[in-house]
Amino acid sequence: MANYSLRMIGIVAGVAVLATVLLLGGARFLGSSNGPAAPLPAPGVAAPVDGDALMDASYNVTIAVLQEIYAAFAETSETAIYDGLAGVAVGDALSALYLERAGALARGGLPDQVVHELQLLGGTWDFENGALRADIRWAVLGEVGHAEHTHMRGNAYSAVLLISATETAWRLSEFELTDVDRSDNGTLTTIEPLGTVTQ
Repeated sequence: MANYSLRMIGIVAGVAVLATVLLLGGARFLGSSNGPAAPLPAPGVAAPVDGDALMDASYNVTIAVLQEIYAAFAETSETAIYDGLAGVAVGDALSALYLERAGALARGGLPDQVVHELQLLGGTWDFENGALRADIRWAVLGEVGHAEHTHMRGNAYSAVLLISATETAWRLSEFELTDVDRSDNGTLTTIEPLGTVTQ
């Protein structure tokens, strides 16, 4: 009878602890508040960062992600494209970017190209639900050519990026291209970055 009573007290105590955890916010109490419990490597940042430090470095992280995407897109084999993208992207973002580029490669639709300048023109950055959300606009100036013919091309893009924690690093988990502007084709005007960081 005494063992039964001790077991009942243990069960009641366990239920009380679980209820307290749930009342205090569950995941937050267990150490997964606005990011991973331990700092993780992130593109463009020298040392591993937690969510707060990722937010502080959001501008540099965004630039680094874009640079890695363009470096992967400059590759000419499917394996190299995938490996380059996998260094900064996971899940749906990795699949969408890879399929877009590998598909163009398979169709023979990829000219020789060299990116000369990539510039982040502006954006807003927020950290919510454990991920960095970047709503950004950037411009690229590069040399594009087929065989002997080459020309300069400049395009501006807008997109929403989501950078989330994986088990090993911060990675691009969503990429939604929202606008492509070719009106200044061949030119790139240097503008001070217009980004704002909100916390």
